[in-house]
Amino acid sequence: MASMEKARNQTVIQNRKARHEYHFEETFTAGLALTGTEVKSLRAGNASLQEAYCVVRDGEAFIVGMNIAEYDKGSYNNHPPMRERKLLLTKKELRKLQKGLEQKGFTIVPIKLYFNDRNLAKLDLALARGKKLHDKRETLKEQDTKREMDRQMQRFA
Repeated sequence: MASMEKARNQTVIQNRKARHEYHFEETFTAGLALTGTEVKSLRAGNASLQEAYCVVRDGEAFIVGMNIAEYDKGSYNNHPPMRERKLLLTKKELRKLQKGLEQKGFTIVPIKLYFNDRNLAKLDLALARGKKLHDKRETLKEQDTKREMDRQMQRFA
């Protein structure tokens, strides 16, 4: 039963670089307006969030730069891989994101893309501020000390 639930809430793609590059202030979960071939391509794991970012325009949010590769079994109706995709958020969430973007240094970064238990594509977003070089070094140092402490704990356990 647990393996079945894990398969349903499976992460399709993650933006691993985002945690290294940004401080996350607040996270949101958004739905995506996708076409049929985009969903099939996502299920196959053919997507990239590396260069993606989000914009709020005319009271709507869009993800820009997300690459969903063309579905290999698709016909002439295949989708364009780099098109802007609409994010489905509540008005309250959109207002929070808009206010965050008005502050200096903030951006909206996609963190991960997955299918929830109802088989709907969901995108986790973060209102984030870019890290400085010394912040990145500090984060790496903290990760190293945590890893070393875990090794010591396992040795004595």
